[in-house]
Amino acid sequence: MNPASLPPIDPCDVLAIGPHPDDVEIGCGGTLLLLAAAKHTTSIVDLTRGEMGSRGTADERRAEADAAAKALGLQQRVNLGIPDTQVSANAAPTDLLVAVLRRARPRLLFAPLERDLHPDHTAAAQLVSRAFFLAGLKNHEPHLGAPHRPRLVLRFPGNVPVEPSVCVDISAVFEQKANVVRCYRSQLAPPDRSHLLQGIDVLERAQVRDRFFGTRIGVAAAEPFWHDGPLPLRDIGSLLPR
Repeated sequence: MNPASLPPIDPCDVLAIGPHPDDVEIGCGGTLLLLAAAKHTTSIVDLTRGEMGSRGTADERRAEADAAAKALGLQQRVNLGIPDTQVSANAAPTDLLVAVLRRARPRLLFAPLERDLHPDHTAAAQLVSRAFFLAGLKNHEPHLGAPHRPRLVLRFPGNVPVEPSVCVDISAVFEQKANVVRCYRSQLAPPDRSHLLQGIDVLERAQVRDRFFGTRIGVAAAEPFWHDGPLPLRDIGSLLPR
């Protein structure tokens, strides 16, 4: 891989990776809003342009993603241009993502959960896992940059519900997240819902899930995340109700 071919990406505190434009917004848009409000720099990397979707052209989805990025208060949004429906953890896309991680150097990484009905979501999760590990090896493709691994990786579910490791209370930004997802107008309220896995559009899916997990922790809305192994906790006081 030629590093010069990589889209420019700047260092950030938090990086979220999604298979298609709108996946990050659905999975962790509320959490990104909270992090941005707390003055953490946040960026998104979309692996594909979503051009194979049943609704919305690549140009429409690019414009929608730009609008959503502004609404989220992102520092940056980058699209790697992997062909939609062809996401894989092969060597070329892995090294592309290795270069991204080494340049962005995030402390916190959000990524899809592997258990999903959409093959691109499953492949994206595998791709992130492979790139996460290799990015930290100094002898792996050193021309791609200095080694780096995020300190924490949280996975957001897609089309399959999971029992989460942690739920983030997004009640304060629930409506703000809805407005972010509404940027994807091509994906909302389709007259023909036969192509939708669960029969509901992206906004309906996000709100139903966030309300459900909110009830799980006793708040109005929450985003669920899965972590591989025990979560590090340095301040037990952070768990006390405010």
